[in-house]
Amino acid sequence: MESKITRIKSRWILDSRGNPTVETEIWANKMMARAAVPSGASTGENEALELRDGGDAFLGKHVSKAVANVNTVIAKKLIGLDVFNQEELDKTMLELDGTENKSKLGANAILSVSMAVAKLAAKVAEKPLFQYLYELIHGKTANKYLLPMPFSNILNGGEHAGNNLSIQEFMIIPVGAKSFSQALKMIVEVYQTLKQLLTKNYGKPSANVGDEGGFAPNFSKTREALDIILEAIEKAGYLEGTDFVLGLDAAASEFYKENMYQIDGRNLNEDELLQYYLDLLHDYPINSIEDPFEENAFRAFAKLTSKLDKSIQIVCDDLTVTNIKLLEKAIKENAGNTLLLKVNQIGSLTEAIKAAKLAFENRFNVMVSHRSGETEDIFIADLAVGLCSGQIKTGAPARTDRTCKYNQLLRIEDYLGENAQFPDYFDSWKKFQ
Repeated sequence: MESKITRIKSRWILDSRGNPTVETEIWANKMMARAAVPSGASTGENEALELRDGGDAFLGKHVSKAVANVNTVIAKKLIGLDVFNQEELDKTMLELDGTENKSKLGANAILSVSMAVAKLAAKVAEKPLFQYLYELIHGKTANKYLLPMPFSNILNGGEHAGNNLSIQEFMIIPVGAKSFSQALKMIVEVYQTLKQLLTKNYGKPSANVGDEGGFAPNFSKTREALDIILEAIEKAGYLEGTDFVLGLDAAASEFYKENMYQIDGRNLNEDELLQYYLDLLHDYPINSIEDPFEENAFRAFAKLTSKLDKSIQIVCDDLTVTNIKLLEKAIKENAGNTLLLKVNQIGSLTEAIKAAKLAFENRFNVMVSHRSGETEDIFIADLAVGLCSGQIKTGAPARTDRTCKYNQLLRIEDYLGENAQFPDYFDSWKKFQ
């Protein structure tokens, strides 16, 4: 079984927003695996650097420098090394880069190789990727695997849409489902019902979709969006609070201007915004709020977390950017209780896994997440199962860049049969770590 890297080749491809991104192929003799890197819209200031060319090509967004870094600098160093040494290979690339934020080689260059290495190792080992990742992460084999509860963004605002909603994502969470396939069925039925309601009440343009496949009606108030989602849940034959709860991604850094939060046509200070969320939580079956405050507001995150029952998730995305140092600070200050795991925020698989393990060890939940600029790469679906995180966020059940992740999870569930477990609300997945 040949496991030495014999060739590395990178190129640019297009992501779901029509911007170039990095795709890399790695060979071990005749075996090959490829991986493509996503890109965010509302990005945290502390994320690893996505290397873009600047200049005129693709309006400054070309990635030819990152591609060249893979094909020359990285390839030269990694060819001949063993694909099963994920941590060593990632460490080698980080040392080659030598910067805190991966600005020399580019996080997109490094990550494309890092993910492709894991995919190739799974192929060489003749194991499904989710199984290989589980064994890599947990250091043991598993009899049963936990599929993730899907958090589906069915209505878009903020940086993901052209409307006036400040909140970026309105998600439905099918907590009444007993399997992943049932969960996805429930989501699709509510999604299609919502489309009918929007079209009937506001006209066909209201059913246009945003970056992540959710509808982007011309709403301006958060409660407008929440009310029509609850109406769709009821009309689809489900019960709010029993079959579905709701999740929000505020992405508050995007509406934080001059020390105030601009939302629903109002300017709120930190304490007023905190009360705004408490009022929403009182009036709606919301169980998860991501990035409720701007990306440096550890104190505000902690204050909101302290006021809520532990069953309510306060999800850290821009606050921690899958970075161990920032996650350690959030844990120490009790700022939130859930890590949003985005591999391209940190730029290597090894670092993302270490962040997840730190979260698990400190009773933080972990939600594996896509980016708004996605590709047809299905890596995060296998990663969610390999981690047994119990949660995934990968957009609406629309657009191939989103549905390919859902479809991969359906395949994994089918492959596992009775060995496919599914979360019982938010309680059961910790026993799988």
